[in-house]
Amino acid sequence: MVEDLEKLGLLVKIEKHMHAVGHCYRCRTIIEPYLSKQWFVKIKPLADAGIQAVEDGLIRFVPKSWEKTYFEWMRNIRDWCISRQLWWGHRVPAFYCDDCGHITVQVEDPTECEKCKSKNIRQDPDVLDTWFSSALWPFSTLGWPDSTPALKTFYPTSLLITGFDILFFWVARMMMMGKYIMHDVPFRDVYLHALVRDEKGEKMSKSKGNSINPLDMIDKYGTDAFRFTLAAFSAQGRDVRMSEERIEGYKFFVNKIWNAARFSLMNLEDYPSEESVVAAADKSLKDQWILSRLQRTAGEVVRSINEYRFNDAAAAVYSFFWHELCDWYLELAKPALYGRETPERRLATQATLKEVLQGGLKLLHPFMPFVTEEIWQKLSHDGTSIMVSPFPEVDDGKIDDEAERQMGLVMDVITSIRNIRGEMGIAPSRKLRAVLSAPQDGEKALMTAAQGDIINLAALAELEIQGDMEEPRGVATGVVGSMRVFVHLEGLINIAEEKARLEKEMAKLDKDLAQVSRKLANRDFLAKAAEAVIRKEEEKHKALREKHVLLKAAYKKFQTMEER
Repeated sequence: MVEDLEKLGLLVKIEKHMHAVGHCYRCRTIIEPYLSKQWFVKIKPLADAGIQAVEDGLIRFVPKSWEKTYFEWMRNIRDWCISRQLWWGHRVPAFYCDDCGHITVQVEDPTECEKCKSKNIRQDPDVLDTWFSSALWPFSTLGWPDSTPALKTFYPTSLLITGFDILFFWVARMMMMGKYIMHDVPFRDVYLHALVRDEKGEKMSKSKGNSINPLDMIDKYGTDAFRFTLAAFSAQGRDVRMSEERIEGYKFFVNKIWNAARFSLMNLEDYPSEESVVAAADKSLKDQWILSRLQRTAGEVVRSINEYRFNDAAAAVYSFFWHELCDWYLELAKPALYGRETPERRLATQATLKEVLQGGLKLLHPFMPFVTEEIWQKLSHDGTSIMVSPFPEVDDGKIDDEAERQMGLVMDVITSIRNIRGEMGIAPSRKLRAVLSAPQDGEKALMTAAQGDIINLAALAELEIQGDMEEPRGVATGVVGSMRVFVHLEGLINIAEEKARLEKEMAKLDKDLAQVSRKLANRDFLAKAAEAVIRKEEEKHKALREKHVLLKAAYKKFQTMEER
């Protein structure tokens, strides 16, 4: 160009200009734009129909916040260029007549020009934009343009699940095409899930080397652990920060489920194949509690799934299995299962255990289909598979507020004794002596009935239950509502040594806390550091402060004991 201008004597001067040069996002080749004839779709009438469908409530976005983005795109939309100069794709269905120049466009490929009847016609070499073809997917896959049974049954469908990054490219265009061609929306709900990013919050990319191959993770940790990880972190409106460490963590959860199932199956071997009717009187407080918790968990899981809060559903079933069934009920059930209580109590515990295990497996099945199916097949059951068994429905008759309140008090007492053991650095193998002061008659009766469970789960040699009383000497104290727990420490710890140990720990903690605080107060660090790095320092600061509070509380206890 410069040479031509110079030869014609039209060149005045040459200047350098800084400007943005387009590059191919895949191969980084410089892209030189030029004008050419293309096929376009007049889009505004279609967009108006798509906007109206959402405004009228025919389509619902989840999370609802994406409606604003959708409306902004659709109200500022431009005509859509649908032709592409590629070697593959659906050909543009336009045929040019070389004799009269007429363009023929028909549903079926023409054999002659529709105007002059000439056979000398050729198809446009361009192909359709892939999103144009994809926009027809909701009905073209069901036999359209024929009115097939599949099309009548499944159009419109109930739900589309996709990523928010293709809300405009795919979702909006399916909506527009559906309204134009089928005169109805293609789906009722659009659930826009998060993007899966790396543990630092960056988008995964092969060039960055931060991508995680799902097949590698499945081979290493199992499909159930990988699937549950994605569900557990798929909070609405938030990206999933994926790390191998998190997947490994949920593999431990799978192992926990296996261990709980093995224990349960072993203790259900002699359970009657034709289940006996268990009298309500034989159901213990702990049985009533876990059955009530199962119903509440079922309610939370069903609600969360119906509202597309899959992370909340996963969290609910995780908490029930790990923290309530495994950590508490299985331990509480052992005396009855091991024959230390009456045959009637053992049968009632077996019935409860089977019901809770089956119900828990059903709740867990959508998230962990393989391990739940494997365990289900080992239980006596109706039907061929857990996937076709009825999903749990909430039985309000089994929700027992009073059983949950009472069992909560028992668990709090056990936890209080365990906390004292941890704070005082006493080994779990050492049996402790404790006194429980319960000034209210109802609570005293409750604790007396649960005395054996408290002794077993708190690893006590002795538990004395009294009414209101003065605090004895040489004890560590825990408070549970109106009750107080006194744990005798004579001969178990050296108060002076423990205080010195805590002073040393707190001094080091103060130093670490000051260092992190200085970093977070540094404006240069906050301005230049990556968001993930700053967040990591904030989390570290929070953890250090929480640990400092615990150490200070333990130190204060030793001081109080020393003063007595």
